Amino acid sequence: MSVKRSLLFIIVSASLSWGQTADVPEIVNKVASAAGNWLKMDADVRAIGMGGTNVAIGYGVSAIPKNPSLIAFIPRSQVYYSKTSYLAGISLNNFGLGRKVGHSDFVGIHLFYLDSGPIEITDVANPEGTGENYHTRFISARTVYARRLTDRLKVGVTLNFIHEAIATAYKNTFAFDVGSNFNTGLYGFILGMSVANFGPEARYGGKALATDVSTALDVGGSLDKITAKYPLPLAFRLGVANTIIGPEGSFIKNSAHRLTISAEGISPIDFLVSGSTGLEYSWNEMVFARLGSKLGHDSGGMAGGAGIKYRADRFIVTVDYAVASYGILDLTQQLGIGLEF
Repeated sequence: MSVKRSLLFIIVSASLSWGQTADVPEIVNKVASAAGNWLKMDADVRAIGMGGTNVAIGYGVSAIPKNPSLIAFIPRSQVYYSKTSYLAGISLNNFGLGRKVGHSDFVGIHLFYLDSGPIEITDVANPEGTGENYHTRFISARTVYARRLTDRLKVGVTLNFIHEAIATAYKNTFAFDVGSNFNTGLYGFILGMSVANFGPEARYGGKALATDVSTALDVGGSLDKITAKYPLPLAFRLGVANTIIGPEGSFIKNSAHRLTISAEGISPIDFLVSGSTGLEYSWNEMVFARLGSKLGHDSGGMAGGAGIKYRADRFIVTVDYAVASYGILDLTQQLGIGLEF
């Protein structure tokens, strides 16, 4: 596929995705009009420290949920794990594995697992609790393929299996993500684009929806309630990044210090357009400091982070830490560990 044809595909995809949300008046915020909002959660600790910007600046398997093309940056193989601790015992875990399988081809997997922790069961007869607990568990399992079309253009696609379970109610569905990363060659600007969670509407099923009925109806003693179908949180992302200071800095050349800035806009089907900005400082590509902020977000605010990278003959170990403010939800802390080999 030629570069011109690839760029045309990217532009058309972006236009169609943006058009799906552009015709909704901004006075309507569309909250709660889509299911699976947990799919929007940030999984890349480096990106979290930069306000959530990673569609243009992300690297490797940690960035797969927001832009699958970014796996095409790994030199050989990479493993990544991150853990986030939220309020009320909620935990979020991410695991990714990617590998270069040819001169320009890359494959990988990414697993996302969220557990609410134990939640006490209450009912009309026991408003203070029955003494039993249930869990809410969300799982996303992605398989990824990416290709480096040229030294400046990378594209990728994922197939995402999605499972939600609330007590004994559950929902299974699937979705596709597509993304691209393009080094424009103009003053060091890099463009990133992705369309996430493109898939069919889905509804819940399971034992929790069963209702006991009279056996005279000849239905085996129970009927299953039918819930409404809701779409997945389809979202279009467009980002830009620029290394203004560094060994290959677009404005200032410096062999030891690097400063990269990034910005990103998000247009989802169930919320207003929002954005984020971030920056990353690096000393000798060994020590990193990050700062960022979400813009137009209902709860997200400032974020910051740090990281270290250790290089040996055959492997590279990266440890990243981030802290982010979510308004009334207080602060969240994330820790991520990556290994390249």
